[in-house]
Amino acid sequence: MLEIDSLEGESFLDAGCGSGIHSLAARRLGAKVVSFDYDPKSVACAAELKRRYYDGDPDWTISEGSVLDRDYLDKLGEFSVVYSWGVLHHTGAMFDALANVETLVAPNGWLFISIYNDQGGASRRWRLIKKAYNASPAIVRGLIVALCYPRLWGPTTIRDFLRLKPFETWRNYAKSRGMSPHRDVVDWVGGYPFEVAKPEVIFEFYKARGYELRKLFTCGGGHGCNQYVFVRQRSSAKGKTAARSKKAEAKP
Repeated sequence: MLEIDSLEGESFLDAGCGSGIHSLAARRLGAKVVSFDYDPKSVACAAELKRRYYDGDPDWTISEGSVLDRDYLDKLGEFSVVYSWGVLHHTGAMFDALANVETLVAPNGWLFISIYNDQGGASRRWRLIKKAYNASPAIVRGLIVALCYPRLWGPTTIRDFLRLKPFETWRNYAKSRGMSPHRDVVDWVGGYPFEVAKPEVIFEFYKARGYELRKLFTCGGGHGCNQYVFVRQRSSAKGKTAARSKKAEAKP
């Protein structure tokens, strides 16, 4: 997505690093990496990855923090690459998060994000399902997941049978997705808070803040993520301060 082969000499911020797997990839590509996550278990997992592969490395730091915490973010500085894949729409304040990460990008730096696609009514229905799942006891959660299986896996399963390759996608899913099909269903149904945006909304949001869209990869109108790479155009320090003071609720 960045159309480069190396991150040597670059600084890389992994905002919402999860397991730390992408931070590890960035470090292997030569970047100086800063990783943070709101979830302490994710921070612990990322720290274990560092211990295994880059133990004691001063060029990879990991901490617990929130993309909504401006005091925390202001201490991080600016980065050549700010990367936040599938994170900002789970904060409960997506436009605040979108505004906060852009203040961390250095002039001419990259902002690489992915945001759930807005499907209109379908997205609203999924939001209700996700909210109900998270508010329910375990036995009800299991029922909700079971009821969602036909919608999430029915079309793919039928397609595989018609191709005379029954359950082929199911059997090979973990190799490409990194988790079992069942875990992926639970991950989707349980993913709340849940916010969405059309590609043009994200484009206009960052255009107004001095960013140029360099790459866009959509999910084809489905319920997945649209991926964006923006480049921050050079601006004065005064302009940067003004950008920091903008209120994210003034969304397009």
